[in-house]
Amino acid sequence: MALYRLSFRLRQTVTHVRSLHTSGCGQQQEAVAVESEPEPFSVFRAQENDPACQSEKCMGQYYTLPSAHIRTLFPHSLPWRYQQQVKTFNEACMMVRQPALEVISYLKKADYSKPSLRYLFYGLKGSGKTMSLCHTVHFCYTQGWLVLHVPDAHLWVKNCKELLPSSYNTSRFDQPLQATEWLRSFRITNEHFLSKIKTKQRYVWTKREFTEEGSPLGELVDQGIARVKSSSDVVGAVMKELRLQSGQPESDFRLAVAVDGVNALWGRSTIKKEDKSAVDVEELTLVHNLKKLMTNDWTGGAIITTLSQTGSLYTSKSAYLPQELLGE
Repeated sequence: MALYRLSFRLRQTVTHVRSLHTSGCGQQQEAVAVESEPEPFSVFRAQENDPACQSEKCMGQYYTLPSAHIRTLFPHSLPWRYQQQVKTFNEACMMVRQPALEVISYLKKADYSKPSLRYLFYGLKGSGKTMSLCHTVHFCYTQGWLVLHVPDAHLWVKNCKELLPSSYNTSRFDQPLQATEWLRSFRITNEHFLSKIKTKQRYVWTKREFTEEGSPLGELVDQGIARVKSSSDVVGAVMKELRLQSGQPESDFRLAVAVDGVNALWGRSTIKKEDKSAVDVEELTLVHNLKKLMTNDWTGGAIITTLSQTGSLYTSKSAYLPQELLGE
């Protein structure tokens, strides 16, 4: 294998060798060679930076993401180590992997008048599942989709700094800090949609605060950011509105639901109640509403997820198959 790679690189090098003869005939031959010289071959850099135009020729190479896309699409969604690399090299590059290309090809051919299809990235630790998800999400973003991205679902079921009883359903618990953080990122990513999409029903938050039917979705998001106590219920309302409106004739958007570590929604939590008993994941308002989006009973979009054993609780560190992390 090493010899093959060496010979391959030598062949690419030879194509750029020029004649050293100084005779007139040699100069003419050199001029002809320059005219027919192929495009420079890049080993690491992909020639195409648009995810919609990438093919298997780009596989294993890195493409560059515009800094504007990083700020809007991934304001707080990229892995910490990758963010450090972006700061170090002052650019963001992603590897083009075969699973991401495959999912993108399916998204191009899908019939969005039918129930949304669900895609799942899984594999060994460090195989690029999260970055393949980000690559696919970047494709959706460049195609004008509305992106609902949960960068790490495991953070919703562990290390909760503030847990409050739900004011809407007494059997559930709200996580206002996580909900507010997610709403801020959602607003940055989908700013241009928030004034176009109108709510389909009236929402009452307190005796004096409510969101009328027909209000812009941005007003609903701002309510959750300004009133932290109701932020978890606002997240549920936003997800409900998008699920009901996606794929409808009057809606002009496609919805991409992307969840990293989706197995957390069916796992166990480390969050404790006041009596020190464990909180079931279904009792968490955020998880309850997100699981509704995982069912493909809505149209006009796609559900793109990953399995992650890194933050998975009470499971073997070597487990990576769907049957092991999701169950039957």
